[in-house]
Amino acid sequence: MTEVNTLKHNRSRVIAGCDSGFPQLIRPVLYEAYHQIRNLSNPNGKPQVYDVCGNICETGDRFAEQRELPEIREYDILAIDNAGAYCYSMGGVYNLRAMPTEVVVSGGKVTYVRRRLTEEQLCDQILEEGGAL
Repeated sequence: MTEVNTLKHNRSRVIAGCDSGFPQLIRPVLYEAYHQIRNLSNPNGKPQVYDVCGNICETGDRFAEQRELPEIREYDILAIDNAGAYCYSMGGVYNLRAMPTEVVVSGGKVTYVRRRLTEEQLCDQILEEGGAL
């Protein structure tokens, strides 16, 4: 899941900027993998076409291009589906962006698999593993 933190309207596109990016889900950038995106905050909103982008400020940091989704507003929560084990194992902490909280939804029940690290926890983990900041 990711939170929309900005909406940008230009001549031909509406861009939804999120608080996550390609380090957490690299598949769309790496080989144009398709992941269904759902607006959990406004599932019945009027459909509109969006680019859903990450927060890394790198070319290609996009989860979806020209995708029809229910209206997206700032602070809406989007679910990016089928971002399972391979996505996590391919992820990284580029620019010190922590990996996201992981949940499994099965039979209407939500189970937390991994919680997102705080900045302090992330720095401690990197230093414990012999990395440098």
